Amino acid sequence: MPLYVVITMVFLGTASVVAFLLYVVLPKSSPLADRLRTLEPGIEEPLVPSVTPGPFKKLLGRLGANIPLRLEDYGKYMRFLVAAGIKKERLPVFMGSKLLLAGLFAAAYLIFYGLPLEKNAATRLLLTATFGISGFILPSVWLTRKVKKRQLQIFLDLPDVLDLMTVCVEAGLSIDAALVTVCGSPNLKKSPLITEMTTVLRETRAGKERAEALRDMGERTMVDDLKSFTAMLIQTERLGTSLARALRVHSDSSRTIRSQKAQEMAAKTSIKLVFPLVFFILPALFVVILLPALIRMFRVLNAM
Repeated sequence: MPLYVVITMVFLGTASVVAFLLYVVLPKSSPLADRLRTLEPGIEEPLVPSVTPGPFKKLLGRLGANIPLRLEDYGKYMRFLVAAGIKKERLPVFMGSKLLLAGLFAAAYLIFYGLPLEKNAATRLLLTATFGISGFILPSVWLTRKVKKRQLQIFLDLPDVLDLMTVCVEAGLSIDAALVTVCGSPNLKKSPLITEMTTVLRETRAGKERAEALRDMGERTMVDDLKSFTAMLIQTERLGTSLARALRVHSDSSRTIRSQKAQEMAAKTSIKLVFPLVFFILPALFVVILLPALIRMFRVLNAM
């Protein structure tokens, strides 16, 4: 074997071993970067995460793109999707799911009941249309329930977020630093309100005015209490009044409103219990109490 081949092999082997040892021994990131990552866990994600839709979603998107929509319907669906925490680019997928469920419901009725058992053609056609319309409406019902659930969660989390912001502002932080601290709180990491505030921070870092970003947050969520909160922040910034005092007053009022909502829901419980009490509990109670007496009475009458 030539000498230069041996030298080359020894050099490559030594370089590989040294590179492997350096890869194992040296840290992957600096302690400072790790510390900064723990301080800002919700803001390091890219502004537009690259998520490739699957083949099923692509199929739904193609189906939904063929549904004609009026301008007001398009705007309504877009607002509801954004309020539910879904990207507005998913509108074709949502419309495709409506079309797919409509076809599946109608086809399931025809296959399992309509064609084998139903003899009347008019009834079959009417029930097929009914099942198709029900399948088309079902995603809208799901979207409405998701929006209400998210709005309720934002309403319940708002006083806690305001308390944390008040403490941060009273400690000397600015409004941006207070928002960063609140978004980094581990107890509120899964809250949709933190997601919206993180979006506000990203928009302001991208060059958008803070007042406009806060106003858009209130419009996106369609929560009246959050709209009043953003209006308070904008007014405080314009007038130059005490931000900590305004946050504390708004936090107290939000907590009072939340307590009143809980009392209202508790007061409605007695009224809601009337229907199951009358239709389910009382008939069973009457059967348990009166049935032995009726049996004994029939026995006495038969004996006579």
